[in-house]
Amino acid sequence: MTAPRKIIHIDMDAFYASVEQRDNPHLKGKPVAVGHGARRGVVAAASYEARQFGVRSAMPSTTALRQCPQLIFVPPRFEVYKAVSRQIHAIFADYTDLIEPLSLDEAYLDVTENRRNIATATDTAREIRARILQTTGLTASAGVSYNKFLAKLASDQRKPNGQFVVAPGKGEAFVQTLPIGRFYGVGQVTETKMKRLGIHTGEDLHRQSLVFLQQHFGKSGPWYYAIARGEDHRRVNPDRVRKSSGSETTFDSDLTDPLAIEAEVQTLTDKVWAWCEKTGARARTVTVKIKWTDFQQATRSRSLPAPITDAQTLASASLGLIRSVFPPRLGVRLVGVTLSNFEQAVSLKAEQMGLSLDDLSVTCPVAKTPCPA
Repeated sequence: MTAPRKIIHIDMDAFYASVEQRDNPHLKGKPVAVGHGARRGVVAAASYEARQFGVRSAMPSTTALRQCPQLIFVPPRFEVYKAVSRQIHAIFADYTDLIEPLSLDEAYLDVTENRRNIATATDTAREIRARILQTTGLTASAGVSYNKFLAKLASDQRKPNGQFVVAPGKGEAFVQTLPIGRFYGVGQVTETKMKRLGIHTGEDLHRQSLVFLQQHFGKSGPWYYAIARGEDHRRVNPDRVRKSSGSETTFDSDLTDPLAIEAEVQTLTDKVWAWCEKTGARARTVTVKIKWTDFQQATRSRSLPAPITDAQTLASASLGLIRSVFPPRLGVRLVGVTLSNFEQAVSLKAEQMGLSLDDLSVTCPVAKTPCPA
């Protein structure tokens, strides 16, 4: 019988906000939001002090300020976050080559065979967290288990600055105690659907048959069936492939003028193409996203017969897609441009130290300085 793998999920605690509090002593102990406090801004990250008021990432800035009037907004400094991430990943590399980055502040590590010959994954995680604190002055939380799904769940158990272990043989019992919204792969829409079906906890999910889950959730049914039993056979993949990359912008005021909308789409295509040039990525499919003033969304996609090799082709395809919704039925609140269907696999590991567009997507008002890409 194969011995269980030793998987660690490392997740930095309120990463962007913690960096800002570290670098500015006046922010320590105060509710901080990384982002822009403008009327159409959003929260990119919130400190734990802000979270006590219900402030969270992706929340509109106006909502955040209503919930926490003393909230302090700090503009994002992505180059600083990227530099700190390099330090953290250098520490990871002292223990294993099997590192799967999920973002600048989060990664899976397979330490079944680690370079320091530490006997347990628990001790390995504890040492890594101590080194991160010593090197960066920031805290990290860790989940330790025998598969990725359980390790990710475990890393949330004792946040901030803690770790939790789900030992072999304990995974099935562990997941049954959790609310269904905690499950990785169960988004808000799926959570609502599951609750309509009477599935509120891992235990409720465990009671469902595979046939029932496939009937209601299609191809995702087998995944939900497996994780309800603590099963996840995915390996830590240091060469995880990026499936898409893009950029989007929320406007200060809803736009109705087609020329103004096209100008913003052109700006986004310039950013996306700059990423293509940086990474060497070439893709065939362009998607434009529109969010109307009533918050309803629409997407338009086009797949070209050959990969896009210049900025003009990308701009032409994007503008053609946005023009398909003209004249706008309502004011346009947001537009986005995304590339997919890459000619060659784009490895996340290869660009993990770069700043990819959709890893760090933060919506900025048009009137402000564009978010770094």
